[in-house]
Amino acid sequence: MSDSRLRSAPFVAVLVATVLAFGGYALLLPVVPVHAAAGGASPAAAGATTGVFMAATVAAQLTVPAVLRRIGPRAALVTGALALGAPAALLVATSALPVLFAVAVVRGIGFGLVTVTGAALVADLAPASRRGRAVGLYGVAVGLPQLLLLSGGVWAYEVLDAAVVLAAGALLPLVAALCCTRLPTARAAPRDRSGSLLLGVAMPPWTAMVVSAAAAGGVITVLPLWASSGLAGGTSVAAVALAVLTAGQLAGRGLGGELADRARVRSPALTLAGLAVVVLGAVVVAVGGSSAALAVLAGAALVGLGFGAVQSDTLLALFARAGPSRSGAASTWWNTAYDAGTGLGAAVLSAVLGAAGGGAAFLVAALAAGLAAPVVLVARGSDRRAPSVD
Repeated sequence: MSDSRLRSAPFVAVLVATVLAFGGYALLLPVVPVHAAAGGASPAAAGATTGVFMAATVAAQLTVPAVLRRIGPRAALVTGALALGAPAALLVATSALPVLFAVAVVRGIGFGLVTVTGAALVADLAPASRRGRAVGLYGVAVGLPQLLLLSGGVWAYEVLDAAVVLAAGALLPLVAALCCTRLPTARAAPRDRSGSLLLGVAMPPWTAMVVSAAAAGGVITVLPLWASSGLAGGTSVAAVALAVLTAGQLAGRGLGGELADRARVRSPALTLAGLAVVVLGAVVVAVGGSSAALAVLAGAALVGLGFGAVQSDTLLALFARAGPSRSGAASTWWNTAYDAGTGLGAAVLSAVLGAAGGGAAFLVAALAAGLAAPVVLVARGSDRRAPSVD
């Protein structure tokens, strides 16, 4: 009976809309910095386009619990998909930085609505006994388009018609908006007291997500930029590495969700293990990225695997700490960590790339992920204190 809820029309609609909306996101995430660089932008300025996009995303995510209460999840997801897709059409006409930054702001707002609403709906629609599996399925819906399009977009932009790639990035989220008719118009959990998820309760999993997302964001943004200045294998290896990273994320998210459903007591062990794998992967890229293509691919796979495990475990930790009435708040915390980390990693590591090279950029990513481990250890006490129901 529990698994039947994971096959219901609303749950399937969430997954389909997520695949399409994240398709537009994934296609353009590494392409927009390359598009900016093709127009003459420096590595730091090109990477800043991702930073601006993610900053707008995080700002929007903070408002989503209130938006859900006011207009409901269907309208929120439709609005977000439209805002994510429509402005991207302007990229076909220009690579001017002011336009790219303006488009990034509007698209970031839309992406903020999509991410928080989708994750909150997954928590609302899934039974508690299968929440880990539901989160794993949602992770696949998020990761599958990234597996196909993160690397494929960079390759297509370089080899095929850039205008077609940019137009496709605009179209996919617009199609996602059309798939939302089966979504509920009201929240399944009626009392979303978003302000009641305290900073001390949310901070350990939030911190783990920020630093692991920053490392992954560095792979996604820095490798294509590094390809022209010393990365082993150049653009082709960078493109394959993005696919390898995403495949690792898919494996990590699915495995993390299944292990969480089978665990009797929540603990930060899986998050800590994921962070350790992220550190290892970033070090491998830092040490061998300029001399061995295999090191780039192995490091990207490890970063993706560790990041995927951290994603599932931290999302489930936040849902457990929030209780069923605050899934919107838990989703907001998790998604702000994901996107703040991605944006921070893109902006900071691109700047380090420009100043000191790609190896230094990934050493910074490894250091940040390692320093997060002590904060995550606080989760053991917080999990015991957190209420599971209201």
